[in-house]
Amino acid sequence: MAKIPSGTTLFDTEHILRRIGVGPGQVIADLGCGGSGYFVLQSAKMVGSKGTVFGIDVLKAALSNLVSRARLAGLKNIVPVWSNLEMYRGARLVRDEVVDVSLLINLLFQSKRHADILRESFRMLKPNGRMLVVDWKVTGMKMGPSQDNLVYVPDLKQSAEDAGFQFVEEFSPGPYHFGLVFKK
Repeated sequence: MAKIPSGTTLFDTEHILRRIGVGPGQVIADLGCGGSGYFVLQSAKMVGSKGTVFGIDVLKAALSNLVSRARLAGLKNIVPVWSNLEMYRGARLVRDEVVDVSLLINLLFQSKRHADILRESFRMLKPNGRMLVVDWKVTGMKMGPSQDNLVYVPDLKQSAEDAGFQFVEEFSPGPYHFGLVFKK
């Protein structure tokens, strides 16, 4: 696998979150948030003290790092959730239909169980809630995941529709990624 740059070197996190409508008082879930928690931390700032951000990951070390970063930033509205997102109802701490926006950022290329992850996202979302998927473009570039692990947009759209989502829009969050927005 080639070296994969991360975080703000790839795209503007705040711009992407504004585009999907993250705002005060909302409940956000970042599925596969990672230890850097770029989207969790920015979401926490945007939803404010009356909002909540679930940072969900399978790696306990990533969640520990996220908690440390949140503490350093003075953010008290972040809830770390240890979960295997490839299992339906794996994120038991997040109840059904409580999330306004779910984020799947650079997650799907790491799994072959997209249908399970999408079902888990759908379960968490409120009616009319939105799901944002940002993942690597299929371009043959020298950095990023191997071609075998990339997610094909038409396949993803079909999988999301099969999970109950309605496609809203596609956009370019940066030169190496695609962005898709779905609605429950």
